[in-house]
Amino acid sequence: MKYVSFYDGGHVRPGLLDDNRIIAIACESLIEYVALPEGERAARHTNETLALLDDARLAAPVRPPKNVFCVGRNYLEHAKEGARALGRELKLPEVPTFFSKAPTAIVDPDATLQFSARVSQEMDWEGELAVVIGSRVKDASEADAMDAVFGYTCVNDITARDLQRAHMQFLKGKSLDGSCPMGPWIVGKEDIPDPHRLQLSVRVNGRRKQQANTDQMIFKIPRLIAELSKGMTLEPGDVIATGTPDGVGFARTPPEFFQDGDIVEIEIQKIGTLRNTVRISP
Repeated sequence: MKYVSFYDGGHVRPGLLDDNRIIAIACESLIEYVALPEGERAARHTNETLALLDDARLAAPVRPPKNVFCVGRNYLEHAKEGARALGRELKLPEVPTFFSKAPTAIVDPDATLQFSARVSQEMDWEGELAVVIGSRVKDASEADAMDAVFGYTCVNDITARDLQRAHMQFLKGKSLDGSCPMGPWIVGKEDIPDPHRLQLSVRVNGRRKQQANTDQMIFKIPRLIAELSKGMTLEPGDVIATGTPDGVGFARTPPEFFQDGDIVEIEIQKIGTLRNTVRISP
């Protein structure tokens, strides 16, 4: 199943996507629905058509109250290109490198991303598969970690590279408003039995910048959930962005960054395409 959040008047409502129809879910939000025990979710499905997808304005499928959890250097070729661009020796981590993006960075599919050149002149793309947590979990084993997954969506982990360098850590350069487009919907895990066999691509103005398969992840999703949940509770609606492959802008020769008017698309097999327009003010 595909799960959406969409604007209905002044409110954001959850729904099921059935071909071109958005079917009502009897919950206040998609996070409320995700938090239900798995056996109780079907009872919240209705037969009411709320809107047609072609006419609807989609919202980010979930807006967790926590920061979005992210994983650095989780594709070998991306780790290599980053080391080359920075003139550093390649050293792969023995455990996942976690960082986060503030919840205020989350923005809707098809939304215009508003950035300022006064803040950053090096806004970069990073297409990623994101995992949506479906149940409260702490100290999960790798064997049981996938039981906590609700589904999958697309995320663009947009990064202000100049801020990342200046602050010598990830949070500020990863958390500008509008730097976490998410969507267009969540695909339930039952429809993606193996999330490590998905083609992922990023296009800017129709030109491919990134292309990889999620089987190239260094740390697979069960390991990510197990490591992240050690001593720390994950809750329904939490989002884990699983890392980006090679092809990011700062590591290109010469480096490339978003320009005003660019259209960026993140496409992941079995999920769909997350599309946004970039606007950069002087």
